[in-house]
Amino acid sequence: MNILLSGGGTAGHINPAIAIAETIRKECPDANVLFVGTPSGMESRLIPQAGFTYTAMPVAGFQRKLTLNNLKRNMQAAYYLARSGSRAAKIIRDFQPDLAIGTGGYVCGPILRKAAQMGVPVLVHEANAFPGVTVKMLARYCDCVMLAVEDARKRLPEGTRAVVTGNPVREEILSYEKERAREELGVDDRPLIVSFGGSLGARTINESMLPLLARSAKDGRYQHIHGYGQYGGFVLDRLKEQGVFLGSCPNLSVREYINDMPRVMAAADLVICRAGAMALAELQALGKASILIPSPNVAENHQFYNAMALVDRGAAEIIEEKDITPELLTEKADSLAGDRARLEEMSRNARRMAILDSREKIFEIVELTLRQHGKL
Repeated sequence: MNILLSGGGTAGHINPAIAIAETIRKECPDANVLFVGTPSGMESRLIPQAGFTYTAMPVAGFQRKLTLNNLKRNMQAAYYLARSGSRAAKIIRDFQPDLAIGTGGYVCGPILRKAAQMGVPVLVHEANAFPGVTVKMLARYCDCVMLAVEDARKRLPEGTRAVVTGNPVREEILSYEKERAREELGVDDRPLIVSFGGSLGARTINESMLPLLARSAKDGRYQHIHGYGQYGGFVLDRLKEQGVFLGSCPNLSVREYINDMPRVMAAADLVICRAGAMALAELQALGKASILIPSPNVAENHQFYNAMALVDRGAAEIIEEKDITPELLTEKADSLAGDRARLEEMSRNARRMAILDSREKIFEIVELTLRQHGKL
C-alpha cells in the first residue's frame, strides 16, 4: 500500500501530517509513505527527521499586497505553478499512490489536485477553525475533509463531505499527570502561569509580559515559566533593568525555549499563548484554562477563529494583538489565576472540547476510503 502525504509551511500543517503518517505506519507496517513538500520549508527538515521519505516540489504562494518585491515573488510563484502539474504527475506516476492525503499549505494544492485528476482518492485534514484557501479549493476533489473543530464545517463549500476528527495530539502530551509534572518541576501550591509566543518569540507578548514577570519576582504571587523565543533575548536585559535577577527568584523561570513543554503544560494552571491549531489541541487535551493572543500575521486571520472556538465555549479568554497592553494582560492574568473556581470551570470546558482519539478517527477514514476504492 502506497500513501502520499503533503502539507507544509507551518507546524499546524506539518505536525498533523507526521501524526497521520505515524498512525498509518503503526497500523500498517508494510505501508510505503511518501511526503511531498517544498525544497526549503520547515517540512523539508522535520519530515526526514521523523523517519519518512521526502521529495520536494517548488511551490510558492501569491502575495496580495502590491509592491515591487511582491511582484517579483508573484512572478516566481506563477512560474512554479506553471511547472507544478508536470512535476506532480511525475511524482504520482513514479510512486503509484493508493491514497493521497493533504494537511494544508500551498504545496499540497497542486499535488492533490493532480492526484484526483489521475484517479487517486484524496483526503484532506484541516487543523484550523477557518479553512485555508488550499483546503477550500481541494474540497471538491476530496472523498472527505477531516476537521479539527465543528466550527470549520460552515466555512467549507456547500456539499463538502466533512467529518470532525480533531487534531492528533502528541503522545507525550497525554502521558503526563499534573501532580507528577508539578513535583518534577518543584512547583508548590501557588498558581503556575506558563506563557510563550512560539519558537521565534512574539515581541508584543514578550513586551506585555514584562510587568507581570517583574511584579511576580517581587511579590511571589505566582510561579511563572515564560519562553521568550529566538528573538526575545531583550526580555532578560529589561528584567535586569528593573532589578530582577532570575537567580534570586525561584518562582520564575524565563528561558529562550521551553524544551520540556509536555511536562510544563501538564503542570500549568493558566497558559498564555498564541492560538495555533496544535497548541489549542494540546490545551484541550490537558484541560487548561488559557488567555489566547492570536497572531494577526497569518493567512485569513485563522488564529482568531481558532481562539474563538474556545472562547465561545467558556474554555479561554482572548486578547487581540491590536488591543493588548501590559496593563490589560496583567489584569486578565490576575482575574483568572486568582480565581480557582473559574480556572477549574475553564479547564472542564477545554477538556470537553478535546478529541483524544483523533488518530484512531483519522485512520478509520483512511481505511474506509481505501476499502471504498478497492485499495484494501
